[in-house]
Amino acid sequence: MRPGKGSRPRTRVRPAHEEAVEGFVVAVDRGRYTCLVGPGIPGTSRRRAKRPERTLVVAMKARELGRKGIVVGDKVAIVGDVTGHPDTLARIVRVEERASMLRRSADDIDDVERPIVANADQLVIVTALADPPPRPRMIDRMLVAAFDADIDPLLCLTKADLASPEQLVSLYDPLGVPYVVVEKGGDLDEVRERTADRVSVLVGHSGVGKSTLVNALVPQARRAVSHVNAVTGRGRHTSTSAVALELPGGGWIIDTPGVRSFGLAHVSVETVLASFPDLNEATVDCPKGCTHLSGAGCALDRYVEEGHADPARLESLRRLLASREGSDDD
Repeated sequence: MRPGKGSRPRTRVRPAHEEAVEGFVVAVDRGRYTCLVGPGIPGTSRRRAKRPERTLVVAMKARELGRKGIVVGDKVAIVGDVTGHPDTLARIVRVEERASMLRRSADDIDDVERPIVANADQLVIVTALADPPPRPRMIDRMLVAAFDADIDPLLCLTKADLASPEQLVSLYDPLGVPYVVVEKGGDLDEVRERTADRVSVLVGHSGVGKSTLVNALVPQARRAVSHVNAVTGRGRHTSTSAVALELPGGGWIIDTPGVRSFGLAHVSVETVLASFPDLNEATVDCPKGCTHLSGAGCALDRYVEEGHADPARLESLRRLLASREGSDDD
């Protein structure tokens, strides 16, 4: 044994880091975490704030955290240089318990969960009514992800100056999903009201006007805006990473990069069924292994025929279950 090696026994006792300050992760970039420190952090009262001013601190993950991931929206404990001065680097030593975690898988056969944001309490599904046209299967998938994360969903229908929202709204009425409709240069008061004093994550595929919406809600955000390709009908990814932005009237929105797929391999059938309590109780009479996707022996058909539930609700349930099974997002 080399001199000095093994002279001190290993210990699993970790330091308490009682001097750590609370932070809120607002951006992640290649192993560096930008954290807001000070009063006004989501979930932290001003009375408990340990610093009188707000500071943006760049930090790295402490080795003791191992492979534990950190994402935008996480509440963390930070030690070291928390002045926020240029060229300083603090350490994140603890990730606090998460109230929620929005996640997806790469595709429908990859059951590895990929976290998107933590601690959001509302998922704003941004979809255009035209240019590009709506993609209900993508919306369905995001609704399943919201149910899985126990996050309130909100449909935000953009470009209402180009097409009517009635058909799309009618598709989600049986699910009771709230919605807002906006148009170019239009009033955003209802959006502001529904996002006030909440942590909302904005998700949508490219070209739906998400960055335009963010810039209108938070003028200093200056998120890049793109146009839809006239040939493919798809937008170009302009937001390359998630970022948390504080709303002028209170609350936070977390903008995320545009997505072209939303894998749900990590979501169980039971999770989807739990979002339909008016139908879920009838599944106890289904045959073993029933997928609830067809009428062959599925007890849900008889349950609806007997008037115990709305047929539109069963149609919505089956559409969500089909989305989970790997159908085309389009």
